[in-house]
Amino acid sequence: MTTFINRGLPVAATNPYYRQASYVPPPPRPVADVRDDYERWYTETVPNNRMSLSLRSGIHSEIGWALDRLCRLTHNEQFLFKSLPGLIDGLFDWPEWYVTEGYKEFSDQHILFSPPPNHRRQRRFALESLFVLRNAALHEQNAQELAVHSHTLPLILNGLHNLDFSRDENQEALLHIIDLFHVVASKFLVSPSSANHINPLPPLLSIASQSSNRTMIMASLTALTALLSNSANAFHIPSAMPALEASLRYLPLFIDKPLVDTSLNYLYMHVSHPPLARAFLLRPEMPGVLKILVSLLLSEQHNLEEKVTVDVTGTIHTVPSIAQATRDHELTKEELDGLVEKSEPQRCYDWMKTMFIAKTDGELTQVDFWNLYKDAFSPFQDKYPLLVASDVIKNVNAVFPQAQAMVLQGTVSRFVVRGVDRRKDSAPNERFKCQWDRSQCATPAFSSPSELFDHLLEHIVAIETPEFPCLWSSCSQTPVAKHELRLHLLTHLSSPEPRQKHPSQSDTITLPAAGSPYPTNSPTSRQPPPPRSTVLTYERPTVDPPSTSLTALLIIRILFRTSFASTEVAPRVDDDHFGFPGVVEDTGDIEADTGALSASDREGERRGRKGFVGVRRLLEGVRIRDEVLMSWVTEMVDV
Repeated sequence: MTTFINRGLPVAATNPYYRQASYVPPPPRPVADVRDDYERWYTETVPNNRMSLSLRSGIHSEIGWALDRLCRLTHNEQFLFKSLPGLIDGLFDWPEWYVTEGYKEFSDQHILFSPPPNHRRQRRFALESLFVLRNAALHEQNAQELAVHSHTLPLILNGLHNLDFSRDENQEALLHIIDLFHVVASKFLVSPSSANHINPLPPLLSIASQSSNRTMIMASLTALTALLSNSANAFHIPSAMPALEASLRYLPLFIDKPLVDTSLNYLYMHVSHPPLARAFLLRPEMPGVLKILVSLLLSEQHNLEEKVTVDVTGTIHTVPSIAQATRDHELTKEELDGLVEKSEPQRCYDWMKTMFIAKTDGELTQVDFWNLYKDAFSPFQDKYPLLVASDVIKNVNAVFPQAQAMVLQGTVSRFVVRGVDRRKDSAPNERFKCQWDRSQCATPAFSSPSELFDHLLEHIVAIETPEFPCLWSSCSQTPVAKHELRLHLLTHLSSPEPRQKHPSQSDTITLPAAGSPYPTNSPTSRQPPPPRSTVLTYERPTVDPPSTSLTALLIIRILFRTSFASTEVAPRVDDDHFGFPGVVEDTGDIEADTGALSASDREGERRGRKGFVGVRRLLEGVRIRDEVLMSWVTEMVDV
C-alpha cells in the first residue's frame, strides 16, 4: 500500500487525482428578530402552532409563557384570532374554570393570608386569558369571531351570575367579562320568560346601582346602554330601573367627565323610547334633571368662548358745560355820539364796522340791515340827513368786500346780505341780576351776590307798610315783616362760586345734533342726546361643544318634544300654511288624539311644560356655534 506523505505541500502537489474547485462562501445567517409579533416560530398560521399548543399543554411554564406573549401581542391592532387557529379555545379554558369552580377556592381568609401558590397561579392564568380576550375584542374581526363562538355567552353569563361584584378578588375578572359582553350585547335578546341564570340584566343592574367601584359602575352602565339600545329589548325596560337611578345620581358630578358621559349615554338611551320619555316626565326629580342638564351646557361652554367687543358709538357733538352767554351788540351812548355828527357815507361806513363783522356763512335780511341803520340815526335826521335804503345796502361791499347782496328764489323771494353777521357782546352774569318788582327792575347785573343784596335792601327800605310780600320774580311769599323779608331774600341769591361737579362728571355737554342750540330757554324739553360711549360686549362660541354637551342637548330636546307633543299644531292662516303647503291639518283628528291621551300622559306634559318654564332663564344663556343646534335652544326659550 502506497502511502502519500504530505509534507506541508498543497494537496494538488501530492495527489495526482485531486481536482481543485472554486471556493463558494456560505450565505450569511439572518439576524433573528425576537421582538413580539415578529417571531414566526410561535405564531405560524397552522393548528399546531406553539402558541395554541402551549395554552392547551397543561404545563404551567408553557401556559405562562404563552399568556405573557399574548398580552403583548394583543396590544397591536393587527392581531387577529384567525391567524392562530385553535387559540380562542385555549383562551376560554382558564376563565371558564374560574367562573364555575375557581372562584369558590378563594375565601375571606385569603384577604389576610396568601392563597396556595397553585390557586394563585391558576387565577392569574384566568385573568390574563380574560385580558387577552377583552383586548382582542376591540378589533372588529376578532369581535365578530368571538360573538359567534359557542363559549363566549356561557362564560359571560356564568361570570355575571357567579362572581360577587362586592369582593375585591372578583372585580378585575368582572370588568373584563363586562367589556367582553359588548360583542354580543347589541344582538342579545332579553325575554321575560328566560331563566334568571341566562339573563344578564339583573346582575348588571345590581352592579350599576349598588357597586361603589367607579370603574365597575361605568362598565355596567355602558353594557346596559348597548343591551337596551336594541328596540326588541326596550319593551322590557321598566320606567323605574335601578340603573336610571344610578345615572341620575352621578349626573351632577361635572368634574368627572367620563362618569358623566356614561350617565348621559344611558339616560339618552332611556328617554329615546317614547313610553319611557312620557313616564320620565312624571318623576319628581324631572325639573332638577333639566336644570342639571342645562347647567352642564353652561359649564362647558365657558371654556369654548371668546369675548367680542364692538364699538357702535356714532359722531358725538359736545359744547362746554359753562357757556359764555352772548348777545347782539347795541350802540352805546358814547359810540352813538361819536357817529351822529359824521357826514355820510363815512358815518354809514363807521356804523357798519361797529355793528357788524365779516362771517362767511353769516346772513342778514336787507330789511333788518336798513332798520338797524334807520333806528339808530332817525332821531337826528332833521340835522343830519339819512341815506336811502339802496345806498346803505350798496355800502356793505365797501366795508366788507366778501359780502354780497342777493335775492334767494323760492316760494317767497328773500332779499338778504350774505357774508356778514351782527357783532356779539358777552352778556353779564345774569345770576346777580335784580329781579325785584316782578323782574321789572332796570338796574344792570351786579358782579357779586353781596352787591345784589345791598341793592335789595334799598328796595326794602323804600317800603312804607309794616308787612310786605316778596316781589322777586314769581315768588309767592305772603306779606311778612321787613326783618323777615330780609332773611327771605337770601334764599334768592345765587352762590358766588359754581357748584362743584363730581369727578366722573364731564366738563362738556352732549348735543342731540350738530346744529342744536345751547343754551336753550327750556333745557328739559330738548331731545335726549345719544350716549357718549356705546360699546357692545358679548361672548360667542369659537368651537363646537363637546360630546357630553351634545348628548345633554339631545336629552333636553327629547323631553321638550315629549312635553309639547299634544300642542304641536301647525298655524293655519292661509292655504300655503306659511310656505309649507304640504302640511295637512285635520282639526277633528287633532282633538281626537288629544282626547285619547291618558290622564297620566296629560299630567306628564303639564309637568314637563312647567319644568321648561323653570329653566327658561338658564336656557337664555346657552350659546352654541352650530346654527341648527342653536335653533333648538331658541325654540325652547321662545315657547
